[in-house]
Amino acid sequence: MKPLKIMVAMSAAALGLTCAPTLPAAAEPSPDAATTAAPSLPPTPSLPPDPFFAYDRPAEYRGVHRERVTVPLRDGSHLACDLHRPAAPDGTPAPGRFPGIVYDYNAYNQLGPQGQAAAYFVTRGYVAAVCNVRGSGDSPGYLDPFSGQEQRDNYDLIEWLAAQPWSTGRIGQTGVSYGGHSSLLVAVNKPPHLAAIIPVDGISDWYENTIYRGGIYSARIRDWQRSVAPDTLVTYAQHPLYDDFWRERSVKSRWKNLDVPVLEIAGWYDRYRQGMVENLQARERNVWLVSGPWVHGWPAGQPADIGNGAYLAWWDRWLARRPGTPLPAARVTSYEVPGTGWRQFDSWPPAGTRPVRLGLGADGTLAADPGRPATRTFEVNTEPVAGGPGQRLSFATGPLQRDLVLAGEVQAKVRASFTAADGNLAVVVQDVAPDGTSTRITQGWLKASHRSGHERAIPVRPGKTYDLDIRTWPTHYRVAAGHSISVTVSSDDYPEIDSDAPAGQVSLRLGHSGSTIHLTTL
Repeated sequence: MKPLKIMVAMSAAALGLTCAPTLPAAAEPSPDAATTAAPSLPPTPSLPPDPFFAYDRPAEYRGVHRERVTVPLRDGSHLACDLHRPAAPDGTPAPGRFPGIVYDYNAYNQLGPQGQAAAYFVTRGYVAAVCNVRGSGDSPGYLDPFSGQEQRDNYDLIEWLAAQPWSTGRIGQTGVSYGGHSSLLVAVNKPPHLAAIIPVDGISDWYENTIYRGGIYSARIRDWQRSVAPDTLVTYAQHPLYDDFWRERSVKSRWKNLDVPVLEIAGWYDRYRQGMVENLQARERNVWLVSGPWVHGWPAGQPADIGNGAYLAWWDRWLARRPGTPLPAARVTSYEVPGTGWRQFDSWPPAGTRPVRLGLGADGTLAADPGRPATRTFEVNTEPVAGGPGQRLSFATGPLQRDLVLAGEVQAKVRASFTAADGNLAVVVQDVAPDGTSTRITQGWLKASHRSGHERAIPVRPGKTYDLDIRTWPTHYRVAAGHSISVTVSSDDYPEIDSDAPAGQVSLRLGHSGSTIHLTTL
């Protein structure tokens, strides 16, 4: 097999790619591989030798005093909250003034003993407020997740905490998923006493990261909508285009206001990793990113848990202002999945990355020289089930001669035409082992009528060829020597997106001057 000609200032041998013929059917990546779990990892992979992650100090208080309070809001309503305060030996609130932390502000009715998750910080001199958002638990009103009203309530909560006689006036906020989104959204509202945040698995934009992926409604979110906020099944469907409804629920639309110190905790197996990376790239001076080998949720208990010490270091630095408290040694601390280990970088993508451009060949190859121009066609899948071979096209490199590290986005530039007046495209990138088993690395989606942005739908003319740019979620992934990189293009990726493309066919332009894949490699 002839080596790939890599279209950058490097040799094919340096990258270690060779061409491959069309994969046999048994080796084709499964289109439902989105559910692939994170691979097993050692229980405690070593963290970087960074004082930030090794930070700790003894508890100053032996217990936590918990009390139920109602926090007044500007419109006369209130939030139901539990305050967790450092306790004196007799169990009463300890005297003194303390920084405050809004802890996981969400709609999941977490008041009561479950709020004790903040006890580690409370016994080290912080007051934690655990609250139900408006319309959830004992907080009255109408639940509208991430709305302007919910953000204003969060603002009022922070300012109320800062004004209490036991408060130093310096408040932080943290949370995971819903609570991570809330932390970022309240920060761009700029409450005067918010000093720092730690969002875990948070958004840059609720529309793009969660509801309409590439302009296509995500089936995955509907169970959450039904169980938490069923009215959104109506309201979200009423806003298929990006408008002021979504701008109100966006961090991206107000990035200029994200000016407090931000410690983002992300996972390379999490659905919000793109939002976390985008926030870092938009606000490089005040955002730090730690991205580990984690699925969705608090890293605690997951492989390579960073421990409470790093969070404490962040609060001690920005809230308690303890002299000498360390920051992360680098702007980005990233675990190279599936199991290589931690690395630290000053930016993302890291300095020294190299672009690699590969073409999609008519014979199923993924190569620098994809061969003569050609067209191949697949049928649109209109059902929420895995599509058959005729409903997707797959392309693959040959076995890698040496390890290849992907560090950034994979971008697809797909040249396609549709027999219908619109269409969906899903691009899935996978790691194919020598035995044919595959692991999903990343994916991206686009509704053809949203090719110029999500603010308006531009009609598709059947039969006309369009150049469609499809971004995938960022990754830090090592493809091992002997493995291949596979790319599958189809109209469906259920349940990541709805199977709502109109019936018909999609034709891809392949070979020279055809569709291409752009890797970012270390």
